[in-house]
Amino acid sequence: MNLITIIIIALGLAMDAFAVSIASGVTLKRFKVGPALRVALFFGGFQALMPLLGWLAGSTFQHYIAAFDHWVAFGLLTFIGGKMIYESFLIEKTEDSCDHNNLTTIFILAIATSIDALAVGLSFSVLQVQIILPVIIIGIVTFLLSLLGVYIGGRFGSLFEKKIEFIGGIILIGIGLRILIEHLFFM
Repeated sequence: MNLITIIIIALGLAMDAFAVSIASGVTLKRFKVGPALRVALFFGGFQALMPLLGWLAGSTFQHYIAAFDHWVAFGLLTFIGGKMIYESFLIEKTEDSCDHNNLTTIFILAIATSIDALAVGLSFSVLQVQIILPVIIIGIVTFLLSLLGVYIGGRFGSLFEKKIEFIGGIILIGIGLRILIEHLFFM
């Protein structure tokens, strides 16, 4: 898997964290470095950890699914992308009512926004992608976008929150389609 694809996957995965970070910024009312760094560290850290865990799990049974691994990757990425698109249309304000300064809340949100990365890590294992570089890139991209999200939320409110999640879903579905097409027609 090339570097551009990994960066695009990282951007797609980070959209949930970015959207929640915007909500965090909205609840803070104005940008504060401490809370913004805390949110970014939690989100970036969990977003990096989950693909590693998925990759480790997938590596243990990869030889059982080698014949149809491209279908697994396509299915997982399409499911995750579709879920993100679906959620972008839901009218839900529970994130706005959460205390984003509370470490327990941030911890739970970090896990919730990074579950998708677990499935992507599984996809990486079945595609036999080396995991270190993707984990680093996913973590850094999520950290930076989360930091930016808190800032945007504090400045502009929740204007963009749902649109960002929709775009992230489209990106992941596109990558899943690309993997499937490459394996069906070019392998």
